[in-house]
Amino acid sequence: MKKTNKAEDLRKKLTYKRKNFWEAASEQEVKKAFDFAEDYKAFLNLCKTDRETISYFEKLLAKKGFADLDNNPQGKKIFRISRKKNAAIAVIGKRPVKEGVNLVVSHIDSPRVDLKQNPLHEDGTTQLGILKTHYYGGIKKYQWMSTPLAIHGVFVKQNGETISVSIGEEEDEPVFVMPDLLPHLARKEQYTKKIGEAVAAHHMNIVFNSVPFLEKENKEIKEAVKLNALILLNEKYGIIEEDFLSAELEVVPAGKARDAGIDKSMVLGYGQDDRICAYTSANAIFDISANDKTAIVYLADKEEIGSEGNTGAKSIFILDFIADLLKYNGEAYDSATLRKTLINSQILSADVNAAINPNFPSVHENENAVHLGFGVSVTKFTGAGGKSGSNDANAEFNAKIIGIFNAEGVNWQIGALGKVDEGGGGTIAKYMAEYGAEVIDCGPGLLGMHSLYELSSKADLYSSYKAYKAFFEKA
Repeated sequence: MKKTNKAEDLRKKLTYKRKNFWEAASEQEVKKAFDFAEDYKAFLNLCKTDRETISYFEKLLAKKGFADLDNNPQGKKIFRISRKKNAAIAVIGKRPVKEGVNLVVSHIDSPRVDLKQNPLHEDGTTQLGILKTHYYGGIKKYQWMSTPLAIHGVFVKQNGETISVSIGEEEDEPVFVMPDLLPHLARKEQYTKKIGEAVAAHHMNIVFNSVPFLEKENKEIKEAVKLNALILLNEKYGIIEEDFLSAELEVVPAGKARDAGIDKSMVLGYGQDDRICAYTSANAIFDISANDKTAIVYLADKEEIGSEGNTGAKSIFILDFIADLLKYNGEAYDSATLRKTLINSQILSADVNAAINPNFPSVHENENAVHLGFGVSVTKFTGAGGKSGSNDANAEFNAKIIGIFNAEGVNWQIGALGKVDEGGGGTIAKYMAEYGAEVIDCGPGLLGMHSLYELSSKADLYSSYKAYKAFFEKA
């Protein structure tokens, strides 16, 4: 007679336990997770800025059979790009658009360092060419010192010509650096200060060049090092110093995304907050086989600085896109219909969460934290303190999403952003919720979020893709 363990049976039946993907997944699913990560790494290497990300997807959309909504499209696969920095991608469903859409919104900007509008300067003391910078988003300034950097972006000339720039990614290209202070002389300047004050914004200058322009008959050329830099830029790109004033130039890590860990189960790379969600949600909408409700992927800019501006999630862009979808689908598209459409909609705010860092576990509460490799996280609320600045999803919608994930075999977990009163952060969720839609945060965990090289799990990457696909097809 087989002996039963009643307590163990009850524990399995009654308790919640997150599942380690690698233990729970089939051999076939594990292979899919590893395979899925290969193109993802290539994507990270190609897309280090908002513009590069949109350009990447624009090329892919044509191959996937999507048509520009502004170019008299036909069919159910539609997209629109705005100002080369954000995009909406839609697959129109069987039901009317006015009954609500299933939308996944992510952001394609990442913490970085921008060049100032008038950046080029010759340091009078050292006679080195310097680029002055202004950081973007929530960075730890000291992390950007003494590491190889690349410059990406565009010069837009007054005649409308756009010149794309990427310097520092190829082996035969130079890289750039913000030199840190040597430890021998750092006792007063850095060691006696708080970590957040040891490197100030004015220390974040890039050494750009060191060779002066030489002219035999003229030994006293003013700012000859700066002049030589301008000559080199003019020869290569046809620009003059005034063109910097209308440029958007972003400083990013020069390294490539790589497999991480001896088992190659993770990905180390820049900009995974939040391009990991952009990549997984876009691939999910490309692969949906049937959807009753209209599915939309919204790739937004400017989240790292509060979703501001005309390419951020606070802009009218997504509302305008949905209104035009109503019109395209032969439905009423007045303001009242648009409002009802939004109220009837369901939205996943696809943003990353903070996985427990084994080096700093004390800032998390284990039972309510995200664990790397345990699947996509479902986050009811973010914010800080007493849930300040939070969306705080409704229980009914929370249960619906979890139910879909369970039914579709998605590896998921719940996850909060650290201990209460430890800190906090926000996502696009609260801005989407202002439309009256049901909204919840849903994305993978990262280690080292907002650093130059963030660490993700291939298990969570693949689980996020499956989660967004299930949402589009079943919600």
